[in-house]
Parts: sequence; structure tokens; C-alpha cells
Amino acid sequence: MNFTNSLLFILITGFLFSQPQPSTDFYKADIYIIPDPDYKRINGKVTYSFKVLNKTDSVFLDAKNMDFSSVLLNGKKVRHINTKEKIIFYKKLKADKTYKLTLDYSTIPEQTVYFLGWEDSIPDNNQIWTQGQGKYTSHWLPSFDDMNEKVEFDLSLTFDKDYEIIANGKLKDTLLQDSLRTWYFDMNKPMSSYLLAFAIGNYNCKSFKSKSGIPIELYYYPGDSLKEEPTYRYSGQIIDFLSDEIGIAYPWQNYKQIPVRDFLYAGMENTGTTIFSDGFVIDSVAFVDKNYVNVNVHEMAHQWFGNLVTEKDGNDHWLHEGFATYYALLAERKLFGEDYFYWKLYESAKQLQKLSSQGMGEALTNPKASSLTFYEKGAWALHILRTMLGDKVFKEGIQSYLKKYQYSNVTISDFISEMRNISDKDLSEFEQVWLNGTKFPFEEVKILLATSSTDLQTYFDLQWELTSSNLNNEDLIRRVWNNTTSSKIKENIVLDYHKSLSESFLIDAFNTNDLKTRQAICVKTDRVPSGLQKQFESLLEDKSYITIENALYRLWISYPNERIVYLDKTKGIIGLPNKNVRLVWLFLAVLTKDYLSDLQKASYTEELFGYTSPKYSFEVRQNAFSLLSEVYPLTDQNLLDLIDASVHHSWQFRNFARNLIERLLKDDKQKERLLKLSKELKGKELRYIKSKLEVE
Repeated sequence: MNFTNSLLFILITGFLFSQPQPSTDFYKADIYIIPDPDYKRINGKVTYSFKVLNKTDSVFLDAKNMDFSSVLLNGKKVRHINTKEKIIFYKKLKADKTYKLTLDYSTIPEQTVYFLGWEDSIPDNNQIWTQGQGKYTSHWLPSFDDMNEKVEFDLSLTFDKDYEIIANGKLKDTLLQDSLRTWYFDMNKPMSSYLLAFAIGNYNCKSFKSKSGIPIELYYYPGDSLKEEPTYRYSGQIIDFLSDEIGIAYPWQNYKQIPVRDFLYAGMENTGTTIFSDGFVIDSVAFVDKNYVNVNVHEMAHQWFGNLVTEKDGNDHWLHEGFATYYALLAERKLFGEDYFYWKLYESAKQLQKLSSQGMGEALTNPKASSLTFYEKGAWALHILRTMLGDKVFKEGIQSYLKKYQYSNVTISDFISEMRNISDKDLSEFEQVWLNGTKFPFEEVKILLATSSTDLQTYFDLQWELTSSNLNNEDLIRRVWNNTTSSKIKENIVLDYHKSLSESFLIDAFNTNDLKTRQAICVKTDRVPSGLQKQFESLLEDKSYITIENALYRLWISYPNERIVYLDKTKGIIGLPNKNVRLVWLFLAVLTKDYLSDLQKASYTEELFGYTSPKYSFEVRQNAFSLLSEVYPLTDQNLLDLIDASVHHSWQFRNFARNLIERLLKDDKQKERLLKLSKELKGKELRYIKSKLEVE
């Protein structure tokens, strides 16, 4: 076959195999992989068992940029072609027959498998982890970029014995041979391949069974033993609550949670094996500012909604994210109370109303809708449906839906049909407004919230009075303030109406000793008035790192003569995992006249500027870049770190870095520095910076 014919063949087969293959059913996969961190390579072998439903002469798998050393069908070589997107096999296959396809392969994944820490010398910093996100497992395993192909995956991995390996399923056995260990994991139910996952790193583990008997494994870094409890707080209660609330037992063998560095999202609900950002690994003080509870229960809810029952395609994405968001809210209601639940619904309604009022509202049936729509509007749609049908009928419908479609794929129409059959109600108006409509019905939502929560009714009444009454705003607010015990009302009064509040009122607000109300005053105040100096100083003692960070900065700005006192009081506080307090403290300490000796100043400056290094998490690095770029010229090493960040695997951090580079390039001196530094670069860093500098 000449080159032209080969190219034509590839183009034709690429078109033919862009759709799911209806002729086969892949039902079992035995996978063996050896990750190679030195070359960021995956070496693997997989044997698929599949049944032919209708006779066919070809079968394909999605396989991105893979090299195959052996391709066998029932133990014999089979004709095939590797397009670097798919591997296609040619053989006349008979209907109702089963076959085994065995592939030996290697690949350097462009995405989906991330090798972190192997290029630095930091102890216990090495990790390898996966993130399939819909259809990308084919970057490390010949598999299926299609959620509709569900397979029972058994995964075995061989790696350095000193590391921990976690993957889907039950760990059946391990085998030690010299310095290597092989871990054997068994799944007993089918799942979509995007939910296949593994993580490798240095971890300790807390294992226990929930009250409902589900084996749970909670992983944490060896140095984070004191953070294990606040990070995973309520995990056992959450999984028991979901099993009871949904009415269907947890559908997998066990449940594991693994934190990793520089994860692309908050978390990912791989089957029985949630991987999440270690930015949620927190101590007890941080719990009030940024805890893992909502992400924890959201990913856990996906084990039913998304993993047990899976959308057919992006048109049905509400069935994943809206459901996980809503059941996370229900779990939080159980943990934190009715007021918490309804205020969170109100906060999401305000976001959706803002989007809608800007003409940017979206239908839940739009596959390209935003996360805000899928998650928050999706949760609201379920709350409305539950309100319409009543708790009992709603739960019966959910149970019927999950039982009917378990381990298979569904559409929104399938779900609505099931709810309609169970409730015997016409749901066409619900579909029109909540699923197909783009406008968020904010006023109707407020009425529902007001009938559900007396506190929100009180707050809405106050909002109305403030826009319609001739009385002084503070007098109206004071009347509500004095007659409520709701911390949420008080917090929101400060957040929404701080400009209408006198110093004496704010002193009363400080004296509530409610952490969130006090924090609201802090973040809404730019300069600290003299009448509130004492109260703001007390914020430095609050059990909240966000409060301490903001109070320190505002006091430092407002009272130059007291700067040394404030810095001494907060010295040594690190803060959240993004080092929010430490970075601000270093920044202010270095700027404070007569605070540090020359030696101390040099040491602290080096520490501050060093936090842009790739050895730190991208959240720490982004904070450091933000602070430094506002006041200091970046050093050559900072610029090299910034270029490194511009090709980072996290798109959020990558975009931040690229925007900062764009800003620097507007300055001719900075452009010249980047041009000079480009001579030290190679690979994708060099390609990116050359494209920005227009260097030939």
C-alpha cells in the first residue's frame, strides 16, 4: 500500500470508527502496568474479553500515541493498524462468540497520568496519579472514549516496594520480588473506563468500616497525621447517610480517598476511589475556612449518580453533576442543620440569577453549559422536583431509576420517564422551565425559600423594607439584628449592608463572637477606623486563617506605628495549605522598616521569593507570584519559574501564568530579560516562550 492509499485508509477508518461500535460487548479487562517515572512512561499489557453481538470484520479500541509490541486475538497474531488515535483489528468475527484480545504496549501519556516530584530532591514528594475526566483513560490504557462501554476492570501494577499504590477495587494480594512489589486489584462490577484510576505515593492509611459495613480507606501523607481527622471529618457518617437517603446500598466493594498534589480539580469520583486535591488537607483551624466536607460528599454521591448509573453523553450531564451537588446539600443539611441548607440554596440562587440577568442563562440540556448551570441549577431542579412530588414519591422514583439502570447508561428522558411513572404526574412544565429553560425563576425560588426558612423570610422582609421605607437603614437593620439569633442573618447583613452600619453597630457585631460575622466585617473593611482598632486587633486571635490574613494586612496598612506588634503576634503562622498567612507575613515583614536585621531580611526575602518554585503546590506558587509581581521586580529564577508555570498541567494555574507573562511583555525591559532567559530553556517551555517573543 503506497503512502497516499495509507493516508486515505487512515482517514476513512478514522471516520468509520468515530462512533461507538454496536457489534461487540467488551465485558472484562485484565490489566498489568509498570509505570516508569524516569521517562514518564507507562508500559502495559491488557487482555480484553468480549462478545460479538453481530458478525463483523473489525474491532477498535481508543489508544492515544501508543506503541504496540504484540497484538493477539485468542493467542494468535491479528492484522491491525495503529492510527495513534485508535488501534483497529481486522478479522471476521462470528456472532454470539467470545474472544480474547491481548495487547502489549507502551506510551508516554500527554495527559491523564501525571508524574510529580521525580525531578526534585524533596523527600516523600514523588507521586503518580491519573485523572480520566470523561474519556481520557485511552492516553494510558487502550480503552474506550465512550461512557457507554462498561467493563469489569481488574488492575495490577508493579512498582518500587517503598511506595503505596491505590486503585479501584479490592486489593486481593501483593507480591514482593527484590525491590519491586506488584499490587493486584479486583473489581466485581462493570464501569466506564474514564473511572479507572490509580495513585502512587508515600501515604499512611486509616481503615475502618462505616456503620452500614462499607470498608473505608482514608489516605494521608505521613507528616499529616494531625490533619487526618479534620480533613476526613464526617466521612463515615456521610456514606451511611447517602445509602439511607438514596435508599440503594453503596454499590461498590469499598471506598478510598487519596489526596494528591496539584490536582486539576477539587476531586474526581473514580469508582470507589476518589482522588482529590491536597489543598483540602487541613487542620482544625482551617476547617472553618476551607474544609473537604462538600467535596467529600459530592464525590461520594457520584458513586451512585455517575458511576452506578452513567450518562449516555454530554447532553445528559445533569444526571451526574446536578445530582451529586444536590445530595451533597442534603448531607450537609443532616450535618449542619436546616438553616445551613437553605442559605446555601439561596447563595446559589443569587449566582444563577446574576447569570440569568446578564442574558447568560443556560438550559440543563445544553451539553456546553457552564459548571454553575450543571451543578447549582441542576441541584435546584432536583429540589424543585422533590418539592413537587413530595419526599416519599421522590425517593421511590430515585430508587426505581437506579435499580432499573444500574451498571448501564441513561438519558435525561429515561430519568423523567421513571419519575413520571412513579408519581403519575405531568412533568412537562417542570421540563420546560427547569431543564429546557434558560431563565432562572428567581422570584419563584425566593418564595419557596421564604416558606421553608423563617430566617430567610426575615431577611427578604428586611431587603424589601430597606428599598421601600423612608426610615434610616441602620434603624431597620438594628430591629432585625436585635430580634434574631441567626448567625447567618447577621453575617449576611454585614456582607450586604456594611456601608450602612455605624462603628457602634459594628462593635456589637464584633461582640457576637461569631467567627463568620467577624470575618465578614474584616473582609469588607479596607481601612480600619480608629474606633475599631481594638476590635480588629482581636481578629488576630480568631480561629480562622482567612480572618488572620485579612486582619494582619488591614492593620498593617492602617496603623504604621503598630506594625511590629502585629507582625510579632502572627509570626510563625502558616495558614491554609496555600500558606496564605505566611506569605502575607513575609511580604509585610520584609517591607517593614527597622523590623528585621540584615541577615533576617535576606533570609525572609529568600523564603518569600522561593515560593514560586515548582517544588511547591501551584496554589502556593500562584499566591507568591501575585504578591511579588505587585511590588517587586521578579528575579531571573522567578521568571524561569513563571515560564515553567506557563506549561503546567493545571489549566487554571497555566492561564494565570500566561496572563502574567503577557503583562510583563508590555514592558520592554522585561521582554528583553525573557528573551535572554529563553536561551536556558528547552522543550515545551522554550516553544511557548518563543511563540510569545516571536523568536525564530
